[in-house]
Amino acid sequence: MTATRRRGPRLPPVVWDSLLPTLLLVNVLTTYPPQELPVAVALTAALALPLVWRRRAPLTVFGAVAAAALVQWLMDVQLPADIALLVALYTATANSGRRGTLVASAIVEAGVLLACLRWATEGAFLTPFVAVTATAVAAAVLGVNVRTTRAYLAALEERAARLEQEQEQQARLAAAEERTRIAREMHDIVTHNLSVMVALTDAAVYAQHRSPDRTTTAMLQISETGRQALTDMRRSLGILRTDEPDAQRHPLPGIAQLEALADQMCTAGLPTRLKVHGSHTHIPATAQLTVYRLVQEALTNTLKHTPPGTRAEVRIRCSTGAVTVDVTDSGPCPPPPAATPSGHGIPGMRERSAAYGGKLRAGPLPGGGWGVHTRLDLGSSGAVSA
Repeated sequence: MTATRRRGPRLPPVVWDSLLPTLLLVNVLTTYPPQELPVAVALTAALALPLVWRRRAPLTVFGAVAAAALVQWLMDVQLPADIALLVALYTATANSGRRGTLVASAIVEAGVLLACLRWATEGAFLTPFVAVTATAVAAAVLGVNVRTTRAYLAALEERAARLEQEQEQQARLAAAEERTRIAREMHDIVTHNLSVMVALTDAAVYAQHRSPDRTTTAMLQISETGRQALTDMRRSLGILRTDEPDAQRHPLPGIAQLEALADQMCTAGLPTRLKVHGSHTHIPATAQLTVYRLVQEALTNTLKHTPPGTRAEVRIRCSTGAVTVDVTDSGPCPPPPAATPSGHGIPGMRERSAAYGGKLRAGPLPGGGWGVHTRLDLGSSGAVSA
């Protein structure tokens, strides 16, 4: 019947639930003699017709069928419709809790005992009692199994829905983190290169009449800085595309590129001295990129917010498990505007440093000038997510 329902047209459940009562009534109408027909039809209807609503009110239907079976026993009438009691028991156990299952099973077992006491042949009580009891137990166990399976499937569906929701949340968080990372990279690239280009442009304008050669050099440096900015932007965005050739041709900047950065700052008008202690070959590329961006942002702030004549010094100390970054300048003591909470430079540097378990310190130095200090822990858990 289940296979027929799956292959056949979709009908309401009440139609399928009406099949058994219909068959039982047809059986009574065609097999019982006319003098017994009214009682048999009435009892069969009382036993079978409630099964039509067994899905809507399983316990109520079971109670009605059990009451009809009691009336049948009192009238001493045996009917094939007694199978309706097993169907009602199955429905009750499949749709109720443990207490409902125990009560329904106890009622059916009492009915089995009464039926065998009245209708079993003399001396043959045990065999029908055991057989009918086994049938009732099978119906109850089948109902409990169906209920357990439904609960298990419902738990699986709930778990799948929860996992899907968690995956969507993780995807949104990952997308937000990626947007933040790209925004931070773009801020560092654009701010640094534009600051250098502005400084070089001012120098070129100042020297265009007095020293044409210096003007030409400055303009060439501006062009080179612009191309470098475009390369850095394509490289940063090209990480999102595996087929981006520029991201493969140009590796991410690291500690080895700090010398070129220092030279660029010197050309822009900020004399910069670089000191690297220890070997950096064992440091991961992402950690080296963090060091590079920290130094780049610190020097850019110095270039933007200090007067001419300011000098900067970068000290990098590389060890087995950590990298220490110190950037100092000889500018005035008041903090640059980018270090205030309204800017994005210092907060971005703190985020980069925190990814490796570091705490960034940025502020005026006791002897004058401004300093940025942090220590990146290469063995921290944050290094993996960076």
